[in-house]
Amino acid sequence: MLNELALIRDREVGRESSWDTSGRNGDAWTIAPGETRILADIQGPGQITHIWMTQRDHYRECLLKITWDGASSPSVVAPLGDFFGLGHNLVNSYQSLPFTASTRSNNEFNQGCALNCYLPMPFRKSARVELENQSPDPHRQYFYIDYETGPDCAPAGAGYLHAEFHRTNPFGGWGHEIPVNTPEANIVNAEELAWNSNYLILETKGRGHYIGCNLSVTNFQGTWWGEGDDMIWVDGYKWPPDLHGTGSEDYLNQAWGMQPNAFMHNGSSLHEGNTGGYQTSYVYHLENPVRFQKEVKVTIEHGHGNHLQNEMSSTAYWYAEEPTHVIQPPPVAKRMPVLRDDSGHWLYDDAARCPGQPVEVNDEMRAMKAQWQEKQGR
Repeated sequence: MLNELALIRDREVGRESSWDTSGRNGDAWTIAPGETRILADIQGPGQITHIWMTQRDHYRECLLKITWDGASSPSVVAPLGDFFGLGHNLVNSYQSLPFTASTRSNNEFNQGCALNCYLPMPFRKSARVELENQSPDPHRQYFYIDYETGPDCAPAGAGYLHAEFHRTNPFGGWGHEIPVNTPEANIVNAEELAWNSNYLILETKGRGHYIGCNLSVTNFQGTWWGEGDDMIWVDGYKWPPDLHGTGSEDYLNQAWGMQPNAFMHNGSSLHEGNTGGYQTSYVYHLENPVRFQKEVKVTIEHGHGNHLQNEMSSTAYWYAEEPTHVIQPPPVAKRMPVLRDDSGHWLYDDAARCPGQPVEVNDEMRAMKAQWQEKQGR
């Protein structure tokens, strides 16, 4: 970015925003329940350079959608807060290179917060940015969408930004009663067991490069949720995978747990020590993107060997050679945060469950569960 800052270019700059065209100070748009509003419809070639949004609530209920070049479906679909790196309908001030957030109500649900995205988003024909209000209440939105247009905005080889949201509530682990870093959790998780059982961050086909994700956890167990290895397969299954890591905190470029800090490439926008069990962490592969020619599958264990059953959600980001369909998030009721009562007990709601496929229990898992129960005197 900085090495191009001094280049003088023949480009036109523009902005779509929610400013009050009457000249008064009513500078927000109200989006009705169930309504989808087009925030920007830009003709290319061009590049979105910056998105700023602020609102008081509906961080999980509203979906941000971006469609490139008149494609039949959007290539960016994610809840508003999660796209900008904040999960659980919580807000907090943090800074990374691609995303920032600023609020005076840190670590609170549904408070006013400014959200920024600086990822470059080139397009050749058009860009349509939409916000869908899936809440039962009107949604009030302020926004800027800054962009440039010109023939060199989307040069040959420039990819289209993609983002999609995943969630499992709860993850289908095999031994949630067993704390992480105990011998009974240390099963063999390899080959097709790992391919089929790990938490899925991204699986897509085509040509492009994966640039990172945010990962949110609601820590039902209450101990340490990490230690799960990241495993990334490039252009098909093989063992070992092309990139095999050593633990969740290691993939997130930290160690010895997750510390309450937010750096340019990695960190936590929400830390469970400040929120009573809610965590959102992120890592961005900006200098080391994971390049693929045919397909990519990005996964991570939840607990070692996928034994935990916490709530897990994530947003993955990648650039693709062509605009590509992304999965739709779960219905709004099934992506809302799991709350606690005044006594601190989790309020599990069967109607809001969004479970992933349970890990298929094998003989080693059964033996480890029995060993743990015997150890506890059960």
